[in-house]
Amino acid sequence: MTSLAAVRRTLSAFALAALAGTALAVPASAEEEPLAVSVTGPDSVNLSLQPEPGDPGEPGEPQIELGLRAPGEPVPDENGVIYPIHQGDYTVTVDASSLAGVAAVDFSRLGGWRGCTVDGLVATCSDYEIYAGEDYNELGGIRLDVTDESAAGDFGTIEVTAAGEGLAFTGHTVDVLVGGPELQMKQLAEPEGFKAGDTFQAPLSFRNVGGLGGKGVVLRMYGSRGLSFPSTYGNCWYDPRDPDELFGSSKALCVFDEEFAAQAAYGLSAPFPVETAGFALYDVMSYSFSAVPADQVADLLAEGDYRAGTGPELGLVRLPDADPAGYSRFAEMDFPTKNTFDLDLTGERLRARKGETVSVDVGFANHGPAWLALLRSGGEPISFWVDLPPGTTVTTAPESCRAAGWEGAEGDYLCSINTPILEDASRTYTFGLRVDEVIRNATGRAFFTYTMPNEGNPANDSGDIVLNPRGRL
Repeated sequence: MTSLAAVRRTLSAFALAALAGTALAVPASAEEEPLAVSVTGPDSVNLSLQPEPGDPGEPGEPQIELGLRAPGEPVPDENGVIYPIHQGDYTVTVDASSLAGVAAVDFSRLGGWRGCTVDGLVATCSDYEIYAGEDYNELGGIRLDVTDESAAGDFGTIEVTAAGEGLAFTGHTVDVLVGGPELQMKQLAEPEGFKAGDTFQAPLSFRNVGGLGGKGVVLRMYGSRGLSFPSTYGNCWYDPRDPDELFGSSKALCVFDEEFAAQAAYGLSAPFPVETAGFALYDVMSYSFSAVPADQVADLLAEGDYRAGTGPELGLVRLPDADPAGYSRFAEMDFPTKNTFDLDLTGERLRARKGETVSVDVGFANHGPAWLALLRSGGEPISFWVDLPPGTTVTTAPESCRAAGWEGAEGDYLCSINTPILEDASRTYTFGLRVDEVIRNATGRAFFTYTMPNEGNPANDSGDIVLNPRGRL
């Protein structure tokens, strides 16, 4: 498939041909300062000795994506065309010679549409244009795999250099380690009888499935809106949720400057408390341990508004009898599962004469106690139907409701409600109706077609809309 960068190059090549002789098409002269360009990519790769999940015969994704970063950012002209800031041949050399006997190297996804020349463990790629920034300067990916010769502790580097007239390149080095620390997390389950408002004493632990031990571990905790982490431990930092953010989350980061061995499991010296709000329902908690030296912790703390915890320090304890089957690369759980919400639809009763246009309100409310988040589906809306009273014509409808003229429709209008729905949410859907015929007790309704899981009161999931009711309003 042709990449976006290739399309940009093709467009700009035609455009620049038409502008021959202008400043855009002239390479840098000898008197000009060379354009400073840096090679980008990861600083290091840890190659696992554990087999990856998936089809054994299928090639895996590249662990290394290389690119170039030039000064500035790409800015399209009035026609939406992005022009390169340099034209002229240049060459990028990717030298993985030191990985001989360490890992297998696959260069097949380097170079994109132009490709590269490969000689053993050295790839040479040529190109002509460089764009501002890095979005349109992809060099491609490199896939590394362990072999029968690979052993824990094997180490090598990939050296990336580049050269071209009028260009000053800064190269890049990728360190490659085989069988380094690789931490898997214990899977958790909601305690029996747990309910919203309780505190989960989470028994967090990790198992190092790598071939080498290390020193320095960082625990990261994440909790969605209904979860929070009390500032309990002195070696943890806490970034509390902004109460005004609908998708706000709580985070915590704990640092352990301790050694850990290969093929061993470690748990916390005390459970990690996770508080749940009274409105919590299927909130998401995730955690991860990672091997991070102490001198890199400051960079992690700079990523959030972390505040130091109080109290004793949390430690790590070796777990000699940990079952490997209980650990995996990712660990997360949705809880509490026992809370309920109360979705309520209400109609309206009113009188109207023939030819009169009236406003009819359909009310929606959540009486809680839980919110309805649908976090796993990305805030997918829920919907309800509206059947309008006979003898009327709709003159106006809410923006979030659409006329349902298709086969299989279960009402006149289908209305959507965006999620998350807070535990005290309410809103009104107003229809304009013209009365074409006065019918006593003309009845429509707003209704859900099914009862949602965790609905605590299905009895009010529909409401009648009545025009000219018999008796008093």
